[in-house]
Amino acid sequence: MSDSTYIVVFPSLFAESKISLLMANIKKILKIQNQNFTKVFRDGNLILVEANDPVFASSTIGLLFGIKEIVIAKQIKNDFKTIVSEITKVGSSLLLKGEKFYVSVNGNPHGYMTKDVELSATSSLIEKNKRINAKPGTKEKHDKLLMAYITKSNAYVSIFNDKGLGGTVNNSQNEKIICGISDEFSGITCLETIKQGFDVKIVVFYKDDSELMNIVKILHKILPRTLQLTSQIAFYKLDSGKNLNTKNFIFTKILSKIALEEKISYVSLPISPLIFSSTVIKKLKTYVFEAGLTPIIPLSGIDSGIFDNAKEIGLEKYIPKIEKFLRTKIKNEYDAKILNKDLEKLLRSRKIVSVKLGPNMIHEILDSLELKH
Repeated sequence: MSDSTYIVVFPSLFAESKISLLMANIKKILKIQNQNFTKVFRDGNLILVEANDPVFASSTIGLLFGIKEIVIAKQIKNDFKTIVSEITKVGSSLLLKGEKFYVSVNGNPHGYMTKDVELSATSSLIEKNKRINAKPGTKEKHDKLLMAYITKSNAYVSIFNDKGLGGTVNNSQNEKIICGISDEFSGITCLETIKQGFDVKIVVFYKDDSELMNIVKILHKILPRTLQLTSQIAFYKLDSGKNLNTKNFIFTKILSKIALEEKISYVSLPISPLIFSSTVIKKLKTYVFEAGLTPIIPLSGIDSGIFDNAKEIGLEKYIPKIEKFLRTKIKNEYDAKILNKDLEKLLRSRKIVSVKLGPNMIHEILDSLELKH
């Protein structure tokens, strides 16, 4: 009987037809983050990773999109008694005094039902943990989730599990897209663009040193998810005033210009019909179309889910700013005079920085831009 420990990756619904690419991405991100692994292989629709340090490796894999759940689990024989015994063993080692547990078993067993395993394991855990008064909870309310998954060949009993980022597989669109980051909202837009399978080229727009510092911290959260060890990022300095439409028109013109120069076909727009008027959206999309490019609005259908996206990548502290932005009343007009004047000024302010992933990334970017920190 096999008794190995693996990282078990559950693909998201949108990734089930792209498992080979997800496996390639797992290998790539582990290499980028210097995590040693022995092999990456499949067991049905599950992806298994054998790594030197499963905890750090699973955390690294969690940077990817296209994943529903990541589990560190014991691989065992897929028969009824063995699974019940292993769930009881693992659960007993994890439960503390007075805790409530919930047993969840999924997959496709033969000769028995997953519900049978859940009931037997629950009964066994109650018996084995009487002295610490551990009791069964419910799906909605429990302290410890004891999870198992059964495939045609094996069964996997979870030691540790974590939620994935969902979405589709990184770069599965096989198309490059340009996106600009100027604040928290546009940062989430860029994240959602990656989540929808595009290969992003990021451009940064900032008003002053304080804003730049804030954006660089957002970059630090987003760049590890691009599957690029080194990125060439253009930084543009501009104060476009308080008119959000004027700002978006300027940024759209710059992004379109860069896209044409670098033969990129798609432009990601940091707008949403839930916030901006259809008149403004139409004008921005028309400008991109007339440049011979295709506009993408990643947040076209998102509502409060934007806060989940922020939390997913560690941007919780920016949620109050995003909420404030969402409550802003945005008018239809924009200032054409400022638009043309600022466009020329913006083009002259460009600085290109080669950004390499690593613990000193923030300091290296700020040093390259000669910003005191």
